[in-house]
Amino acid sequence: MTTTIWVNGEIGDPGTARVSAVDHGLTVGDGVFETCKVIAGRPFALTRHLARLTRSAEVLGLPMPDDDELRAAVSATLAAHDRVAGLPALGRLRITVTGGPGPLGSDRSQAGPTLVVAVTPAAPWPATIAAATVSWPRNEHSPIAGAKTTSYAENVVALAEARRRGAHEALFGNTRGELCEGTGSNVFVALGDALVTPPLTSGCLAGITRELLLEWAAKDGLPVEERAVPLWVLGTVQDVVLTSSTRDVQPVATVDGRHLGGGELGKAAAELFARRAAEGIDP
Repeated sequence: MTTTIWVNGEIGDPGTARVSAVDHGLTVGDGVFETCKVIAGRPFALTRHLARLTRSAEVLGLPMPDDDELRAAVSATLAAHDRVAGLPALGRLRITVTGGPGPLGSDRSQAGPTLVVAVTPAAPWPATIAAATVSWPRNEHSPIAGAKTTSYAENVVALAEARRRGAHEALFGNTRGELCEGTGSNVFVALGDALVTPPLTSGCLAGITRELLLEWAAKDGLPVEERAVPLWVLGTVQDVVLTSSTRDVQPVATVDGRHLGGGELGKAAAELFARRAAEGIDP
């Protein structure tokens, strides 16, 4: 699988691309990132992803390249990948901005940010997946709650635990015992006559697919809403879907080994998203 990587203007691959060994993104996880789905060589919802990248950087107080520079880097990376391997029918694009080279501590230097863009082919997600809850809560009071940062070790540990239990994704509660999110996804559950997702005050990431589904559902009259959901609800509901930029709207078949029956709301949400997403590459 060919991966093309752009680092501060230099094109390479996993064997040749280089960042400093003292880059703050490496030493202290001081960075932010976005992952976009690539369809026939074009990134989906790039404008929304770049806006969220900027919001995450603001949370960290991280200097950011301007929008034109980010878009130029994305275009250059996709063009380089096309020359080497051809543009994939389905791909994954990651944009990472770090604090740049710095001291071996939390203080930043004045060296300026590091910008990395990478593109690689991607395989479709399975039609349904298994999920498992984990005992470690998200801290909705954290100063970086809701920011998409490179400090992902918590997610790595949680996902490894879910995998050990035969699941594809781990689901977090928060410190209030409310449902929050997955390691790389937002979660929606059918409650009564509505499909419900936790509000951003739960500490979850403001997912782009989540955002689009809420907007499109409101326009199409599909009952989808934000409100706090107790974590224990996952032990009783029958219709659960996950959303993310690479999986779109994905049904969950089991939670903690309990088989779900599925439902019309989750199916309708997946169909709505697929239909509206097909209308344009940058909604």
